[in-house]
Amino acid sequence: MSAPATPTADPVGYRREAVEAWLAAHVPALRQPLRWTRLEGGHSNLTYLLEDADGQRAVIRRPPMGDLLPKAHDMGREWALISALGPTPVPVPAALGFCDDPAVTGAHFYVMGHIDGHPLYNADDARRWAPPPLRMTLSHSFIDVLADLHAVDPDAVGLSDLGKKDAYIERQLKTWYRSWNASIEGAQLDDPRAHALQAYFLAHTPDQGPARVVHGDYGLHNTLVGADGRIAAVVDWEISTLGDPLADLAYALNQWAQPDDPPAVRGNPPTAQPGFASRAELADRYAARTGRDLSKLDFYIGFNRWKSACIVHGVYARYMEGKKSTDGVDMAGLKRGILQSLAQAEAAVERLERR
Repeated sequence: MSAPATPTADPVGYRREAVEAWLAAHVPALRQPLRWTRLEGGHSNLTYLLEDADGQRAVIRRPPMGDLLPKAHDMGREWALISALGPTPVPVPAALGFCDDPAVTGAHFYVMGHIDGHPLYNADDARRWAPPPLRMTLSHSFIDVLADLHAVDPDAVGLSDLGKKDAYIERQLKTWYRSWNASIEGAQLDDPRAHALQAYFLAHTPDQGPARVVHGDYGLHNTLVGADGRIAAVVDWEISTLGDPLADLAYALNQWAQPDDPPAVRGNPPTAQPGFASRAELADRYAARTGRDLSKLDFYIGFNRWKSACIVHGVYARYMEGKKSTDGVDMAGLKRGILQSLAQAEAAVERLERR
């Protein structure tokens, strides 16, 4: 997990005495007293490292404080996924305990095993945790884990009710198109490509095969990289659902920057450093491992670029409306990111049409 800070006696969001009493009753493998240390990252969820009297480590996780959207920061969903995937080849932390009684600390929370690994958010992380000799190993492990996830039959592991199984792309197109249209006035930004692309994707959606678990945000920022350069665990499952695995693959490939890409709009992606596999190599390896037909991969690449534009457009609108502080926010960069994502979506469609 991320590097811990200083231990605390007063963990934010947790009634420590009540939570430790619950842990004593439901996770007896942790021998108290416990030491709590805040871990950063994880979509602002309140995540702490627990170290027990024997030095054994675990991680506790609950949503952020305050009012939340109904499906945001779903601890029950994360718990269901790591519990179900534990016996499969997909590496996840051990599921130790889930509390669905908000009386304990004001929200649902769960406890999972601690994994010795690190997420990669940027080039500095890549230099520290994935030096050049490990980068091809990490590349292969990254795509193999996604292939293993997409090999899991959700019905066979008790995840059949995780979400609707059919029309994944169609539902996503409708959801994010509504978001784009609802954000036009606030963002003071519209673009005809957003509308034309949505219509194109709706009219050309490939037939969906059997539904699989889609992580929804699979990237090196949501994995823990072990000392051997392999993926030690996949984390942050809170937006996972059932759907088209090729959409999940395309999302992961879009996040995988290459050294020859144009400069990133935001940040310095870890895989833009030399020594990682290319997106094409990852796609070829996924196809060989799964047997899936990737002849229409550019459809999914374009769809995800368009979806990213819609998501950032909504965020940009909230900033422009004053609903979120713009202190330290690169507003020009956000706007540039929206337009760049639309251009990348259009380019993917053009490649698809040339095939």
